Amino acid sequence: MKTIALYSIKGGVGKTAAAVNLCYLASLDASQTLICDLDPQGASSYYFRTTASGKYNSEKFLKGCKKIYRHIKATDFEHLDILPSDISYRNLDIDLSDEKNPKKKLRKNLSDLSEEYDYLFFDCPPNLTLLSESVFAASDIILVPVIPTTLSLRTLEQLIGFFEDNELDTGKIRPFISMEEKRKTMHREIIEQLRSAPGILSVSIPYNSEIEKMGIYRAPINAVRPDSAAAAAYRQLWSELRGAID
Repeated sequence: MKTIALYSIKGGVGKTAAAVNLCYLASLDASQTLICDLDPQGASSYYFRTTASGKYNSEKFLKGCKKIYRHIKATDFEHLDILPSDISYRNLDIDLSDEKNPKKKLRKNLSDLSEEYDYLFFDCPPNLTLLSESVFAASDIILVPVIPTTLSLRTLEQLIGFFEDNELDTGKIRPFISMEEKRKTMHREIIEQLRSAPGILSVSIPYNSEIEKMGIYRAPINAVRPDSAAAAAYRQLWSELRGAID
């Protein structure tokens, strides 16, 4: 099972949109795919028209095994399942701090899923916390959307610095350009800087109204508007990413 985290310290960078579209594309060749919505805001869960059951919460998530598996739900798309988020996830960092090996907790809890799934995607909340460190340990790839702005570029540098300071594998970090607007001079200039960043993927996701409409469609772009420029960009991104992990 290949595990891919959509992660950024900064919010509003197109992380959830990428998670939703990439996991859908991963499922199209009959690969069993699971998206795990770790953000208490539950945007991925909303896009896939799912909610956690009333008996599910962060406590059950941390217990793992059957406490998790029985709450996985099918989406409207074949070969694609979701573990929905719950608002109680806002307490995950507090709960993790009480665990014996918090940084290894996520990897341990989800290890049995490799018998059922080919791909596991994490849609992560935008911060740098104990939960983030658990995600880093559990993931094969940390896929980082970067808007071509100084603040977004700075958060990428901070993430790389955190990995280096804590002797983590920086090779897991794979940035890609998100919400690109070619008409903006600053975007073009920063993209030129980003092209030399270690591990950066070559495909850019454009700033596109179709992506904004995902909240209306409540579905991946490739499922509802496969001929759009945004859909084509996500297909290209998945193709490049799959080539890097398979």
